[in-house]
Formats: sequence, structure tokens, C-alpha cells
Amino acid sequence: MNLSLKEINEKIRLSPAQFVEEEDKKYHDRIVTAADLISEHSAVCPIVLLSGPSGSGKTTTAKKVEEELRRRGINTYTVSMDDYFKTMNYKTAPRTATGDIDFESPELLDMELLNEHFTKLERGEEIHVPYFMFARQKRSASRFTPVRLKENEIIIFEGIHAFNEQITTRHPEAFKLYICAMSNINCGGGEVFLNTWTRLVRRVVRDSKFRGADADFTLQMWSNVLDGEKKHIYPYVPGADIQINSSLGYEMPVLKKYAVPLFEKLPEELENVAEVNRVLELLRLFDDVDDSLVADNSLIREFIGGGIYTD
Repeated sequence: MNLSLKEINEKIRLSPAQFVEEEDKKYHDRIVTAADLISEHSAVCPIVLLSGPSGSGKTTTAKKVEEELRRRGINTYTVSMDDYFKTMNYKTAPRTATGDIDFESPELLDMELLNEHFTKLERGEEIHVPYFMFARQKRSASRFTPVRLKENEIIIFEGIHAFNEQITTRHPEAFKLYICAMSNINCGGGEVFLNTWTRLVRRVVRDSKFRGADADFTLQMWSNVLDGEKKHIYPYVPGADIQINSSLGYEMPVLKKYAVPLFEKLPEELENVAEVNRVLELLRLFDDVDDSLVADNSLIREFIGGGIYTD
């Protein structure tokens, strides 16, 4: 499903509040469909694997699926697979072609522990979900979360490597949910705002607001992020039980007020400056939507803040 810049701006001028509500309703309907399928599958396996590339909205999607399952009487836990990172060993860590640590590599995950925990959960045994301290790049030796699934309970593991074959070949019955911003935006005259740019804008805004990273830092990592997705995510997407499009027609009109100043400050010597400048030019074509119109449970709140889904 692709969108049109002309249609987006027309709907904003007609009624921005109604446009936001309509787009959120479309996304909610996709969540309901996923929850229905997961509920039906829960008798087969209580584990849900939620994968998607960077900036796809995995965290909010997991929380929304949780809510829908609880409405059906199914208690649900969500676990970030980031907590299964191994303590960093800088000597043996995987590297990119430029010699930097490859933070997109599945080698950084403790696949053996994940598989051990999946097996225990399927048997009804208790696991201790680890806690990864990102500032120190190591796993806590004392902090963990105990989880044991009871009858009519489900656990969601969300992360970019959730569909990795090291997991799915050993646990083929786990339900697989894929989330990504899939819609391009036709800007007219042959110009297209690509869905990868949508995710880039989401991540630039989020990293600046919540992770202390400026746009320059995020852009320097972006090419490796995209390469990692091609290697470690996209090959496994066809095996998903359901795919959800997280694109929202109103998000660029909301995000632009945060993103434009960040993009404007980028240095001209940036490696992909031509592409970045094109993103900036197209962002300016969207009419504005004030974020006061965005509900506190919107997926976009994951990137601009003010939402109800906090860790």
C-alpha cells in the first residue's frame, strides 16, 4: 500500500484530527488481526517471535498486541531480545568492513541461552530473563526477571533477530509476527519518499530525543543498519505468519518539526549527504500536523515521546 503526498496534505487541510484518527484505526485493525491469529495459535505454542528492522515500531506493536490478547483473557509478557546480548568482548566481537563493531550481527546475541529459555518455557519451567547494561556493554550478574508461563499465557520475544534460523529451526512452532513501515509515498513528478526514509526519520528523531545521539551519528551508522537488515532480517521474512505495515499517513507531517532542524545541522561532508538532502527537501513538502492531535497510545509516540508504552 503506497501513499500520496497530495492526498495526505488534502486530508490534513480538511481535518487533521480526523486524518490522524483514521490512520490509527487502520493500524489498530492490523493489530487486532494479529492478536486473533496469535490467540488461535496459542494452543500450539505459547511463544511469539516479533521481528522487524530498525525504526519499525516493534516495541509499541508488542505492547498493543499484549493489550489485545489480554482483552481475550490471555495474559502476556513481552521480552526484549536486546537483554540477551552477550557481555561485549572487544577482541572477538564481529566487525564491519571498516573495522567497527557490527552491532547488527546476530553473533552478539546469546542464541544458546535463548533457545534454552524457549525450551523451558514450552515445558512450563521457570526462566530468568537477563538484564543487559548497555552503558557498560555487559550483562548484569545479579539482575534478572523470573518468568514461568501458566495456562493461557503467552510470551512475546521482540528483536531484529527474532526470526534467525538459529532460533526458528529449533522452535518451528513459535508464532512469527513481522512489523515494518512498508509504504512509499508518491510525491509527484516521479519523486518518491521511500519507506526506508520513513524509518530513518523515525530513528533520527528517537535517537536525538532519547538516546543522546545526534543525526550525524545516526546517519553514520545507517548504511551498516541497512546492510544488516539485508543479511539478517529480510531473508527470513517469507516465513512470517503475519506481516504488519506500521506506516501511518500522518507521521511525516508530525515528525518533520523534529526532524528538519536535525537534518539541517548535518555536515556537508557526510558520506550520503545527497540522499539526506533529498529527504530534507521532501520532508518540507508535507503540511504540518500538531503532535497534540496524536494519541498517547500511537505508534509515533515511540519516536517523539509522550506515550503510555514505557519500559
